[in-house]
Order: sequence, then structure tokens, then C-alpha cells
Amino acid sequence: MQLNSSVTEFILLGLTQDPLRQNMVFFIFSIFYVGMVVGNLLIIVTIKGSRTLGSPMYFFLFYLSFADSCFSTSTAPRLIIDALSANKVISYNECMTQVFALHLFGCTEIFVLILMAVDRYVAICKPLSYPTIMSKQVCLISIVLAWMGSFIHSTAQIVLALRLPFCGPNLIDHYCCDLQPLLKLACMDTRMTNLLLVSNSGAICLGSFVFLMISYFVILCALQNHSAEGRKKALSTCTSHVIVVVLFFGPYIFIYTRPPTTFPMDKMVAIFYTIGTPFLNPIIYTLRNAEVESAMRKLWHIKIMTE
Repeated sequence: MQLNSSVTEFILLGLTQDPLRQNMVFFIFSIFYVGMVVGNLLIIVTIKGSRTLGSPMYFFLFYLSFADSCFSTSTAPRLIIDALSANKVISYNECMTQVFALHLFGCTEIFVLILMAVDRYVAICKPLSYPTIMSKQVCLISIVLAWMGSFIHSTAQIVLALRLPFCGPNLIDHYCCDLQPLLKLACMDTRMTNLLLVSNSGAICLGSFVFLMISYFVILCALQNHSAEGRKKALSTCTSHVIVVVLFFGPYIFIYTRPPTTFPMDKMVAIFYTIGTPFLNPIIYTLRNAEVESAMRKLWHIKIMTE
């Protein structure tokens, strides 16, 4: 995999160098990671095992939870292990693999959030055509296209990363490998590479965020013509989606849509979208969704009774 580089490994500086704070990082993010895995697996198992959650919205929520788990797993375990390790070395190949995984699952989340917004738009604005437009076949094709688009995006990112020459410093002031911190170590003029990064990742983040905000604004306007009960139910669902979108895209836009500069807060911002948002998503989608809560109770009650 290695191209244009005399560096065979990198050293991740992590979130802090202080031993006491490193212990805190280990303890806090272990809890967050375990909570994220348990929460998302609970949603995945519930949707898969429940007959009442067969609508397209829950089909897409299944893949959002799956992408969340994979996205966080691409960074969180190393962050946790490195917090107690004196040797925070990551090989060149592992670093490039992490870049690829980050963008593959992160982009998949973005596309799934768009599909969920489209699903809500069709359900609220075109209810009579909903069964036809959001058929099982259409949903399946949409998910396949989302994964294909994410793969193309992450391939473009890894190509940019592989073209960077590293000939000296190998200290990455971050807890994971990504293009932004790697650009600081490249022994070349990286302005064009950063422009490509912004035009790719930045454009996807910003464009998707604007699209989602416009779509939910249109949905909210359309709710005025619904009954009070229907409006309340739709508002509850859409509010959950909007919260997820804002929490996810805010940090992403901050990182990927700016000139080639780094700030001390970058690592904490990255923590929020790689670990924080995947941890919060299951809470947001279960606490604000009566159908998911009910399906969970029924599913686990049946399993306990059979045991």
C-alpha cells in the first residue's frame, strides 16, 4: 500500500500526554464506546426481530445504526487502548486503512440520513404514493447506491492520502489517522490536496446538510395541513432526525470545509462526531420513538419468557 514515503509508521499523540488524564480518557471513552455498541446493537436486533418495525424508516435506521457502530469502531478502540499504552505507534498501512474506514462509514451515515429525510418527505407530503415510491425494492437499491457512493468517496480520499510523501516527522497530533493531520506531516505543498479534500469531503458535508435542512423545512411547512395527532407524531420523528443531523454535521463541517489549518479544539470536535454522535443516536431514536420502545419491550419480554 505504501507510496511516496520513507516513513513506515506514525506515532499518535492522542488526546493528552498527562498520565492522570490518560486514565480518565480510558475510563470515560470505554463507557461511551460500550454504551454506543450496546445501544446500536439493541436497535439493530430489535428492528431485525420485530414484525412491527418493517417500514422504510426503520429499514434505514437499521443501516444507520450499523454504520454508526462501524464508524466509531474504526477509531474508538485504538483511542482507548492508546490511553494506557506507552507505545502509541500505528503502521503506515494501518493508518491508511483507518482513513479509508473513517470516510467509508462516515459517508454512509450521511447518505443514510439523506434517505431517511426523503422517506419522511414522501410519507408526509405524498402519502398516497408512499407505498409505490418507497417500496422494498427502491429502499434496497437506495442502500446499495449509498454504499457504492461511500466506497467511491473513501477511495478518492485514500488515493489523496497515498499520494502524500512522508520523509521525516511522523508524530500525528491526533488520536486517529485522517487527511487533515496527515497533511501537516507531508513534505510537499499541500494546498492543492487540501482544495481537493474540501471540494470532496467538504462539499458532501455542506451540500448534504443544506439539503437536509431544506427538506425538513419543507416537511414542517407541509405538516400544517395534517391533523393535530398526525402532526404531533410526524413532529416527534422529524425532531429526532433534525437533532441527529445538527449534532453530526456541525463538527464535520467545522473540520472539512476550511483552509489547511489546525486548531487545538480539532481533536475534541472529532471526538464528538466519531464517538459522541454514534453514542447519542440510539438514545435519541429510542427515547423519542414510541414504536421502537414498544418493539423493544415486546421483543425482550418474549425472549425472557421463552428462556
